Amino acid sequence: MPGGGFTKLPGGKVVVALSLPNPVGDGSTVRVLVHAANRARALTRLRNLGLRAVYLRGNTHPPTPDEITAVLHHPDGLLWRTAPESHTELWHPIRALLPQSRAWGAPSAS
Repeated sequence: MPGGGFTKLPGGKVVVALSLPNPVGDGSTVRVLVHAANRARALTRLRNLGLRAVYLRGNTHPPTPDEITAVLHHPDGLLWRTAPESHTELWHPIRALLPQSRAWGAPSAS
């Protein structure tokens, strides 16, 4: 599932979904979900975690209703799981993907 997309929520915030190469470098792809005030803020949140080359070009694969529900119910508003989507795999908090990030102690910027 290449690409990504976004969905604007009724309150004005957005949920951004991106399919990215796994940062651990094993050749797999991960689907990352971000809940933020706007698209730019969502991408900034990922860049602050060390994912520097993150861009959203188009809206080819917006988040599904299940993905939106998952990220809205997570306190950090940042989730991931391997892609293509495995219905048996649960969503993981972003810190499980990037434990070496220096931004874990920083407050959420949504």
